[in-house]
Amino acid sequence: MNEDVFNGSLRRFLKKVGVTSQREIEKAVREALDSGRLKGHERLQAKMVLTIGGISLTHEVSDDIELG
Repeated sequence: MNEDVFNGSLRRFLKKVGVTSQREIEKAVREALDSGRLKGHERLQAKMVLTIGGISLTHEVSDDIELG
């Protein structure tokens, strides 16, 4: 295995996950605020599940996202 190639590929993947996930969360929260489903002071329970085929990896991260 080429460590440099692996590390670069992994970093690109994680950056893409982070950037696209943040955009989707922001969009969904703004839509919920606009429609009145959220007031703007809630704490939202969030969970991210990472799966990687070929190595049978499943990793779950849970936390709260505070709005205000």
